[in-house]
Amino acid sequence: MSDNRRSKTVTQGVQRSPNRAMLRAVGFGDQDFEKPVVGVANAHSTITPCNLGLGALAARAEAALKKAGAMPQVFGTITISDGISMGTEGMKYSLVSREVIADSIETVCNGQSMDGVIAIGGCDKNMPGAMIAMARLNIPAIFVYGGTIKPGHYKDRDLTIVSAFEAVGQYTAHKIDEKELLEIERRACPGAGSCGGMYTANTMSSIFEAMGMSLPYSSTMAAEDEEKAESTARSAEALVNAIKKQILPRQILTRKAFENAIAVTMAVGGSTNAVLHLLAIAHAAQAPLVIDDIEMMRARVPVLCDLKPSGRYVATDLHKAGGIPQVMKMLLAHGLLHGDALTISGRTIAEVLKDVPDEPRKNQDVIRPWSNPVYTQGHLAILKGNLAPEGAVAKITGIKMHTITGPARVFDSEEACMEAILAQKIKVGDVVVIRYEGPRGGPGMREMLSPTSAIIGEGLGDSVGLITDGRFSGGTYGMVVGHVAPEAAAGGNIALVQEGDSITIDADARLLQLNVSDAELARRRAAWKPPAPRYTRGVLAKYAKQVSSSSLGAVTD
Repeated sequence: MSDNRRSKTVTQGVQRSPNRAMLRAVGFGDQDFEKPVVGVANAHSTITPCNLGLGALAARAEAALKKAGAMPQVFGTITISDGISMGTEGMKYSLVSREVIADSIETVCNGQSMDGVIAIGGCDKNMPGAMIAMARLNIPAIFVYGGTIKPGHYKDRDLTIVSAFEAVGQYTAHKIDEKELLEIERRACPGAGSCGGMYTANTMSSIFEAMGMSLPYSSTMAAEDEEKAESTARSAEALVNAIKKQILPRQILTRKAFENAIAVTMAVGGSTNAVLHLLAIAHAAQAPLVIDDIEMMRARVPVLCDLKPSGRYVATDLHKAGGIPQVMKMLLAHGLLHGDALTISGRTIAEVLKDVPDEPRKNQDVIRPWSNPVYTQGHLAILKGNLAPEGAVAKITGIKMHTITGPARVFDSEEACMEAILAQKIKVGDVVVIRYEGPRGGPGMREMLSPTSAIIGEGLGDSVGLITDGRFSGGTYGMVVGHVAPEAAAGGNIALVQEGDSITIDADARLLQLNVSDAELARRRAAWKPPAPRYTRGVLAKYAKQVSSSSLGAVTD
């Protein structure tokens, strides 16, 4: 069915279908069959604080949709708490859940012939999962972010979930005692909402606002504040308007929108995971985007916001300072944003930002003025070399040492690496290699927040390198390189690294190099055999068989 015929055909189908009897049972009256049917994809869950408040937001959206003349149908989708599963076997399901979320939303909306969808999510994979589905469906759609958590406090400093992970390393290094470790754990997450720094959830919410798929200012609101509920109601109203005007996701998710998203990601100091998710969403939207486009934008866009993990502030501070619209207006004023890109409201980006000042307020330092950025160029770099011919992703700002050449310390799993770190077997100058943790090899491409936080907690963050074919949490910083592609399980050169080999990470040259001759690598390759799959049945086995390289977004379709 072509996109421009869908809404009319669906409405006629509801009017004429003998299955209207079933819709009457869920609340449809005679006049309701004339109204657009709107899915409310509700990711509410008590598994994680990120999704704890989503049920109330879904109810608010449902009421607003009815008031605006639509017929909402609420359905559930899943979430995995990255923070809770971090460092465990369960983390292998995190990236997989992105695909499950996308598939579930696509399945319900197409299976029930819905005219539009509003997705409400919180934890990291809720957002790209929902956006992949929206791009596939190409029916009017809007995303509502459940909101960010407010910071915890201890000894006059703000805490986030990353504080708890780093405290483990500090405790192991005897820098804090068990009592302080427990106090940080108790205070790090004070209530509902997604992790508070510019980690993956807040990065993706910011991206969706920048792309025009969420309402202005919605991406940095606190989960527990009333304005979040009010923004949800306005989002429902905007969706009904988009259905009437047939504003479709692929009209919004264009090449220009992706360039805007990358620019904002750089300006706010966003998560490395943005690279993976933007590539996947672009694939679903059939928009042209390749991994090298990230590097192209990095060179042009400064980091304007002083946000955690490497900076001082959290997302609620950014919201008070003017939020994503302020950052976007600065980029627009300096020719780094496409002002003619369309948004879900039907207005262009330039029209949405018309009344936002070109420079931030002077009584705050969360958003720096253009003349005094945190860094003059973006922080997310694409490194290449014989260890990553398809590319790897690194944060190259906020680190003291931009180049390291050292001996490889090789581990075939996160657990083996973590054991060595906690036993204090990793020394200054080492380059830690964690492999067989990629999309196929893990499977699931786990985040390495536990090892990186432990390294930082022990005071080695500026003197030890770490590379992996897995991912990093948005809370990670330091001399770390992830998404190494091709991955070890696919026969990438990272599989051929041996203990003690010399490895060079050069952030300035965007180089990731194994200092071993081509002849020796050829000899090792001839002797290498792919490992047996870690899973032979179930969702992880299916995922491992289908998933693409991380350099393509780790997509499964």
